[in-house]
Amino acid sequence: MSATRREVLARSGALGVGIAFTGAVSELFTGTAAALGHSGYGPLLPDPDGLLDLPKGFRYRVLSREGDELRSGEGQVPSNHDGMAAFAGRDGRVHLVRNHENRVTAKIPVPTVDGLTYDPTGKGGCTALTLDRRGNVVGERVAIAGTAVNCAGGPTPWGTWLTCEETEDRAGTNGYTKDHGFIFEVDPVDPLRTGAVPLTAMGRFQHEAIAVDPKRGVVYETEDAFLKPFGLFYRFLPKKPEGGRGSLRAGGRLQAMRVPGVPDLSSIQETGATFDHIEWVDVPDPLATGTPIRDQDFGRKGITHAQKLEGCYWGGSCVYFVSSFAHSAEGSAADHYGQIWRYDPAARRLTLVIVFGPDTDVQLPGESPDNICLAPSGGLMVCEDGNGAQHVFGVTRRGEVYPMARGRQNIGTADEPEWGEFAGVTFSPDGKTMYVNCYTPGTTFAVTGPWRR
Repeated sequence: MSATRREVLARSGALGVGIAFTGAVSELFTGTAAALGHSGYGPLLPDPDGLLDLPKGFRYRVLSREGDELRSGEGQVPSNHDGMAAFAGRDGRVHLVRNHENRVTAKIPVPTVDGLTYDPTGKGGCTALTLDRRGNVVGERVAIAGTAVNCAGGPTPWGTWLTCEETEDRAGTNGYTKDHGFIFEVDPVDPLRTGAVPLTAMGRFQHEAIAVDPKRGVVYETEDAFLKPFGLFYRFLPKKPEGGRGSLRAGGRLQAMRVPGVPDLSSIQETGATFDHIEWVDVPDPLATGTPIRDQDFGRKGITHAQKLEGCYWGGSCVYFVSSFAHSAEGSAADHYGQIWRYDPAARRLTLVIVFGPDTDVQLPGESPDNICLAPSGGLMVCEDGNGAQHVFGVTRRGEVYPMARGRQNIGTADEPEWGEFAGVTFSPDGKTMYVNCYTPGTTFAVTGPWRR
């Protein structure tokens, strides 16, 4: 689909914007409520304020915006809003933890705070918002600072957020005084309880997202590497699998996934393709002291790579993870514009659940799935990562795709329009509010409406 046709469809509010999925979409909804039985909530209506287009009956509230003052008085709301999660608090409150994917060039860094700063030269980190039962922001503060390129992460079963650094910069690079490329645990209620301690045993690489097996305590991790050598899919076996705040500091064993006979996941193109007897290989040097993990020696059989591994979540009894795209021109074994994989740890089985173009019904050159989350209504919400106007798409169990939100914040020019992408889509614990970030300019929205219609 050309960008021109895509933009025309977006402006018209056409349901699905010409998108379809191939694959067993119902697999994505294991353990959720019944999926929506229709193709969405209707066409998107232009927002007179020029921020966010939504279907009729839905409305949004801007919770926080880049450059505003933090309610804590610690400084300004930082730039580059990315991954996010919502946690239940007391008396109906909701705690949001929000990543800031700030590099050294970031416009507004996360303010450094005593007890919450890892590397004073790092501009990334997280901020935490507290909302009352009516959805009003009653608190906003720094949750961790001095980290770098905090992209995604994931919630833990014990109510904390694992924020991931998507970088491998060492001390002395880009002015940093400490090594980066770690995962940090963040307490959404009282960040000082977790501080700014890197979970070094979980590996030093270009982290993207995590998902925790609530029964076994295993943490699955994706690596976002779009240039060769491509990233790996990892699991971390903690010494304290029972979990709990701070338990991951006790360490554990990091392993990478090997699919026998498949060195590159992009070579698999048929939905439903299944691989049994998945192997997990110990990572030789989790700290990557001399060589990036994805380029280390995993023995004669090698290891399985995949370009652009991003979203990751736990659903039912399985972990799902996303490869946003693969380009053969960049060294991948084949081309695709998105894959969603399911790994069943009990059966040691890997299955390709969904494939996005170019040789399927999804013809989206340059458009790829990024952040994903399960909606309480039984659907899936997907933030796209591409060019043109940016959307949050919904997906039903039947595979119907519909536009849920469209960004209107043009950060480009009239001749070369560019829109801030969406990230961090998540739902409130009661399922009544969808929270989502616009990456640039950094904006956090709360969307309410007839979700259970």
